[in-house]
Amino acid sequence: MEVLSPVGTGEMLVAAVRSGADAVYLGGAAFNARRGAENFDNEQLKNAVEFCHKRGVKVYLTLNIVVRDDEIESAVSLAKVAESLCVDGVIVQDLGLAQILKTATPNLALHASTQMSVQSESALPFLKEMGFKRVVVAREMSKSQMEKICKKAKELNLEIEVFVHGALCMCVSGQCMLSSMLGTRSGNRGLCAGTCRLPFTAKNNSDDYALSLKDLSLLEHIEELKNMGVASLKIEGRMKRPEYVAVATATVKGAVNNEDIRENAQLLKDVFTRSGFTDGYFADNIGADMFGIRTKDDVLKTKDALPKIHNLYRNERQSVKIDITFSAKENAPLSLTVCDGENTVTVLGDAPEKAQNRPTEKETVETALKKLGGTPFVCEKCSIQLENGLFLSAAALNSLRRDAVEKLLNRRFKTRPLSQTQIPLKPQGESHKNSGFVLSVQSEKQLENVDDFSNIYAVVVPAHKPFKVSGVKCFIELSNGIKTEETVLKQIKKAKELGLDGAVVHNLAHLALCKAENFEVFGGMGLNVYNSFTAEKLKENGVNLLTVSPEMQIKNAANVRTTAKTALFAYGRMPLMTTRNCPVKAQIGCKKCGGNGALTDRTGKVFPVTCDGEFSRLLNCVPVYMGDKKDDLKNFDYLYLSFTTETADEVLEILENYKNGIPDTKDFTRGLYYRNVE
Repeated sequence: MEVLSPVGTGEMLVAAVRSGADAVYLGGAAFNARRGAENFDNEQLKNAVEFCHKRGVKVYLTLNIVVRDDEIESAVSLAKVAESLCVDGVIVQDLGLAQILKTATPNLALHASTQMSVQSESALPFLKEMGFKRVVVAREMSKSQMEKICKKAKELNLEIEVFVHGALCMCVSGQCMLSSMLGTRSGNRGLCAGTCRLPFTAKNNSDDYALSLKDLSLLEHIEELKNMGVASLKIEGRMKRPEYVAVATATVKGAVNNEDIRENAQLLKDVFTRSGFTDGYFADNIGADMFGIRTKDDVLKTKDALPKIHNLYRNERQSVKIDITFSAKENAPLSLTVCDGENTVTVLGDAPEKAQNRPTEKETVETALKKLGGTPFVCEKCSIQLENGLFLSAAALNSLRRDAVEKLLNRRFKTRPLSQTQIPLKPQGESHKNSGFVLSVQSEKQLENVDDFSNIYAVVVPAHKPFKVSGVKCFIELSNGIKTEETVLKQIKKAKELGLDGAVVHNLAHLALCKAENFEVFGGMGLNVYNSFTAEKLKENGVNLLTVSPEMQIKNAANVRTTAKTALFAYGRMPLMTTRNCPVKAQIGCKKCGGNGALTDRTGKVFPVTCDGEFSRLLNCVPVYMGDKKDDLKNFDYLYLSFTTETADEVLEILENYKNGIPDTKDFTRGLYYRNVE
C-alpha cells in the first residue's frame, strides 16, 4: 500500500520523503484546492519532482478545483509542464478539464479528486470511461460503503485512494458553499476559509462549535483497508507544519509495515489534534463524539512535541535498493557498475597498482563501496571481482563510488518533450432564452395558491417524501450524499410509481442510477458545472437540463455554452452544506429539533437545517433574490426558484415578483453573482 503525504512547501517535501512517503501530492502556483499553501511554481515543481524521483517517490500534482472557460488554457498548460516532468499523476475535480487532459496529456495519469463526491460504486464506470486510473473516495464513507466501492474498482481495474488521517470537512466532499457564500472564498476554488471552525450553535450558546469535527484517524483500520484492496493511504495537511507531515507519514508507514507505532502515534496526537481524533464515519458511529475544536491544551502539546519530531527527517532516507558490481584487474581500468533495477551506470577509474606490501582485500573494497550514507541508496547485492596482489587506495574507491552514485541519481530523473497538443475549441452550444421556471418545494401545501402552471417547466419535490403535481413535469431531488445505493434506487422506483418524470442529481452515481432506470436526469448544483466543457460532457451522458454553478459571477455563468438546457439558481436559501452527521441532532437531539432545526452563528444570524432522515442540509440565513434582474437572467433557459421555509402565500408572492421583475423589500442576498469569487 502506498503512503501518500501532503506537501505545501519545500521543507514539507523533505520531511515527507525522509519520513517514509511512497508518494507526495502538491500544488502548482494555481488551480489547486490549497491555494493558500506556498505551493510550487514551474521551476520549483521541476526541482520537487527531481528530488522525489531520484529517491523513488512518486509525485501527484493537484489540479483539483473547478475552472472557468477562460482558465482552461492555463490549467492545461500547467498539466503539460507536469507531463513533461514525468509527474506520476494529476488529481482533478473538474470533469471538463479532465476530458481535455485525457487527450492533451495522455502520459499523465488522471486521479479523480475527493471533491468529485465519489461516495458509491455506480460512479466508477463513468470515471473509467473518462480515462481515470485512480479515484480518491469521499471522506464521509463507512466501512461497508468502502468495501463495495473497492470491490467494483477491482472489477474495473481502478485504484482506490482513501484519506486515513487529517482534517474532516463537515460537509459532504465537494458540496460545500459555506465559505464562498459567507466570505467569497470558495472551497471548490481552493480557498476555503474554514468558516465551519467558527462558533455555530443549536443551543443558543455562542461557545458551541456545531460544525467543527475532530480530525480523522484510521490508523487502527489499516489492515482492514489493506484487505479491501485500497491502493493508497492519503494524509491530509498541505497547510500544516513539516513536523506534522513527518510524524503523520512515519506513523502511517509504520502501521502499514506492522511496526510498533505507539510512540509516533502519541507524537502525532500531540503535534496536532482537535480534542482527539475520530473514526466515526468509517465505523458508522456518528454523533456528538465526532465534534471537537483546537484547545489551548492542544496548542501547548504541539509546542512540546515539535523538537522531538525533527529526528524523523534529519537524515537522508536510504530506501532505493541497488546492486553493485565491481571489477579490479591488473593493467585494466577499475570498473564499478550500479543498477537500481531500471537504470544501470558504469564508471571507470585508473588501473590499480601492484601492492608493495599488503594487497587490498575484498572485504575492504566491499566496505568502501557500500558507504552510501547521505544518499537514497542502500546496497542489496554486491559482487566483487578482485585479482590478487593489487593495491586500491581508499581515495580511488570513494571517488569511483561517488561518481557512480551521482550518475545514477541523474539517470533516475527523466523528462519528456512538452506536449504540443491543441486544446479543443470551446463548445458553441445553443443560444439560451428564458422560457419559464423550475419550482422546488418541500410540500404540496406550498403550491396550494399557485393555479397557473403555464410558465412553470417543472416542480421539484423531496426524494424522501415525493408527491405528484398534475399538469406539470415533476422531479424528485436526490440528496447530495449517498449512504446506500439501495436507498436511492428505492426513491427512484417510488417516484416512477407515482408518475414522476425524473430526478435532480448531484453526483455521478446518481446519474448512473437514473440512467439505469430510464429516469430523466436534471443536473443539480452538486455537479459543479463551472465551464462549457463540463456542461457538454454531462450532456453527452444524458443530462439534458443542468444547473450552472451558483459560485460564478452571473456574467461567467451566462457564458457557459452547451447543447443542454441551462438553469440558474435564482431564488431561495442556498444549501451551504450537506452533512451526514447532523449538527442539530448532535447538540440537542432529534426530539427537540422537531423538524425545525437551525444553527445560530456568532453574529446572531439563523441558518435553517433540514433533514431527510439520512443527511441534513444547512441553508443560508437569507434567500438569494434576483427577481428584479431580468436582463441578467435572460441567457438561461429556466430560473430555479427554491422554496424551503416559505408559506403558500410567500411562494405565490415571490413567483409573481419574478414574473413582473419586482424588487424584494425583505432581507436577501444576490449570492455570488456580483461578487468577486476567489
